[in-house]
Amino acid sequence: MTENSSQQPAAPAPELPTQYAPAEVEGKLYERWVERGYFEADEKSDKEPYTIVIPPPNVTGSLHLGHAFEHTLIDALTRRKRMQGYETLWQPGMDHAGIATQNVVERELAREGKSRHDLGREAFVERVWQWKAESGGQISGQMKRLGDGVAWSRERFTMDEGLSRAVQTIFKKLYDDELIYRAERIINWCPRCLTAISDIEVEYQEDDGELVSIRYGSGDSEIVVATTRAETMLGDTAVAVHPDDERYAHLVGTEIELPLTGRRIPVVADEHVDPEFGTGAVKVTPAHDPNDFEIGQRHGLPNLAVMDERAVITAHGPFQGLDRLEARSAIVAALRAEGRIVAEKRPYVHSVGHCSRCKTTIEPRLSLQWWVKVGPLAKEAGDAVRDGRVKIHPKEMEPRYFGWVDNLHDWCISRQLWWGHRIPVWYGPNGEVVCVGPDDEAPTGEGWHQDTDVLDTWFSSGLWPFSTLGWPEQTPSVEKFYPNSVLVTGYDILFFWVARMMMFGLYAMDGTPPFHTIALHGMVRDQFGKKMSKSFGNAVNPLDWMDEYGSDAVRFTLARGANPGVDVPIGEDWVQGSRNFANKIWNATRFALMNGATVEGELPPVEQMSATDRWILSRLNATVAEVDAYYEDYQFAKLSDALFHFAWDEVFDWYVELSKTTFFAGGEPAKVSARVLGEVLDVMLRLLHPVVPFVTETLWTTLTGKESLVIADWPKDSGFRDAEAEKEIGLVQQVVTEVRRFRSDQGLQSGQKVPAQLTLDGTALAPHEAAIRQVLRLTPAGEDFHATASLPVAGARVALDLSGTIDVEAERKRLAKDLAAAEKEKAQALGKLGNEAFLAKAPDNVVDKIRGRLSKAEADIERITAQLATLPEK
Repeated sequence: MTENSSQQPAAPAPELPTQYAPAEVEGKLYERWVERGYFEADEKSDKEPYTIVIPPPNVTGSLHLGHAFEHTLIDALTRRKRMQGYETLWQPGMDHAGIATQNVVERELAREGKSRHDLGREAFVERVWQWKAESGGQISGQMKRLGDGVAWSRERFTMDEGLSRAVQTIFKKLYDDELIYRAERIINWCPRCLTAISDIEVEYQEDDGELVSIRYGSGDSEIVVATTRAETMLGDTAVAVHPDDERYAHLVGTEIELPLTGRRIPVVADEHVDPEFGTGAVKVTPAHDPNDFEIGQRHGLPNLAVMDERAVITAHGPFQGLDRLEARSAIVAALRAEGRIVAEKRPYVHSVGHCSRCKTTIEPRLSLQWWVKVGPLAKEAGDAVRDGRVKIHPKEMEPRYFGWVDNLHDWCISRQLWWGHRIPVWYGPNGEVVCVGPDDEAPTGEGWHQDTDVLDTWFSSGLWPFSTLGWPEQTPSVEKFYPNSVLVTGYDILFFWVARMMMFGLYAMDGTPPFHTIALHGMVRDQFGKKMSKSFGNAVNPLDWMDEYGSDAVRFTLARGANPGVDVPIGEDWVQGSRNFANKIWNATRFALMNGATVEGELPPVEQMSATDRWILSRLNATVAEVDAYYEDYQFAKLSDALFHFAWDEVFDWYVELSKTTFFAGGEPAKVSARVLGEVLDVMLRLLHPVVPFVTETLWTTLTGKESLVIADWPKDSGFRDAEAEKEIGLVQQVVTEVRRFRSDQGLQSGQKVPAQLTLDGTALAPHEAAIRQVLRLTPAGEDFHATASLPVAGARVALDLSGTIDVEAERKRLAKDLAAAEKEKAQALGKLGNEAFLAKAPDNVVDKIRGRLSKAEADIERITAQLATLPEK
């Protein structure tokens, strides 16, 4: 487990300050790491590659707790792999975030009294690039604050020249393979941003709306339909019923009157309709609803659009020119006046999609857009997981993945924006359509023009695992670092970003998936499990916590809550606890160094070690094995918890405390323990480093005099185990724990000294008497020793003289009062549990609670009675 000689010893390190000050350490350390190139990756290396891409944050964004959480996990993985000897690449970069970035710059222009149309397309795009250079990418500096070990020299941007070439290449390839086409379909449309948006850019929330039931037709041809969007009835081209619904069988194939319009529309039979829901009949508006569009396609219905791009009514009549919400009220009023409203429900709470950028209600809209035919691509993405080429972790997430890729609809990839990758298609004066690759000459001449739309941001980010490596060229980086080793990302974008990367990677890279493993994590929530949001008032800026408690504390808190695929609650109290842990590591290491802890020379022979030394080395190796197993299973919470308890409980609270008498006594045993303690700290700090890099780097370089933990060797389990030593120290722990509990019950302060007589002869505890006395603050029994309490424990006996340490009479009164309260509690519980009438009526959980109270009362009575028996007589 000792460090190899690849790192040259640095100059003797200064002594540690009395207190750890993260703000004085973290920034300087990170600069040093970057300057020395520790995070860079060499494609010429003969080391085995380990590659992870950063889920590219938006160029408009800033570091939030979700970023900090995800980055902590990725950084822990890559730091460990680097220490294990892999050629590690954590690929950084940012997404151009089409609609978000365009909105930011348009708001700037609005403050100047201008719009993008005042500038024109070319000047507007230039203005966005200017904004990106000046204001975008603040997240990079925040990543450095967190300690992200990314290869900064390789930083990429989805709109840079290389990635733009990759986008144009794959578009052309998909187009030539007839996997990209242009068609009229229903899309998510934002009337404010004036563009189609992807499913992931739609946020659903519960809105107060209205549900109105409207009577279509009359007499025997009357059908009642219900809708939350009455304004769309102007575009109805049919009413649909289920083919087996006998109530409407006589109407299928006939026409009925559509109120307010003067039109007659057919009644069609379609299995999509649920006969059990509402009246069993639905209005069909193919141009304004995705399900209705599918019905319309099946029955050859016309697509009648009644709203423009700003959601203003265009249908001729009294409602023309009204906004959709104004029209809704006006249409309901007109229907009411004609006696067509059968029922109204207000408020009617239902889920409504909103634009994630501007919060405008989304309008399903029939529009001519570019689409990817995802059927064959999605099948490959599903097969890659089914045949084991790609593993999803945790495995329980697989059904969600299959449920998505196996039922994927064609993907709308065009956006009506100016900022983004412009669609590389030119139209000619005579209806010609030409798709242009990166090495092709665009057609010129009168009448030729390029498509005005840009591509969905997810199109370029779907290429991220290989476009960042220089694809479409077969670069050394592509050869070395593709496919990625693992993708670490949130389960919330499993269906969007992950599925697109899988489809594009398999398609572009000859069937090689973009990564071997997809490790999914949950979302960060507040300490009550509630989603963090500015509107809820519970959003946290992680930089504030870093300023207050240090980056290590934030990282450790996040990692300790990271169970695979499960949401992570986090509160400031937990960050404070992690700060205390960092301080504990600091103070304990400082104590160890002051007492000669060293890594110089080989470990002493086992026969020279005490049982305490052998115990901690046994536990150390077991912890190395445990942590390794958890890393391979992406169990960040468990590995962090294992490290916390090993460091705090076993090393600091037990080994250091039990070894103090050895250190104080000096001599050869002290030298042996000092070397063992140095070994333990060396390995422990390496194990902790990937999660808490700053404090461990400072302590380890001080302890070892070596250059950096970042390039140190990852510890290996030597296989050393000592069951006898673990059993022996287990007995010591048993004695100490039992006596501590007794002392606490007697109201003694932890540092208060108590005369004691220890009978340890003939037990494995005998060699540990000095350590036990040191830890428990037990002084030798003098001539006037009078045992007032005797504790049999672990085959030994500890007799204590409490006569001079407590007020016996006051303690007796206190315990008598506690005993009376416990007996009263027991009597009340027995009374209820013995009451048959009560048991017959009380819920099971109430009865269980009372049984629990009874059990606790009985335990309290036994404990207090035992304490009273140990008190000296008057």
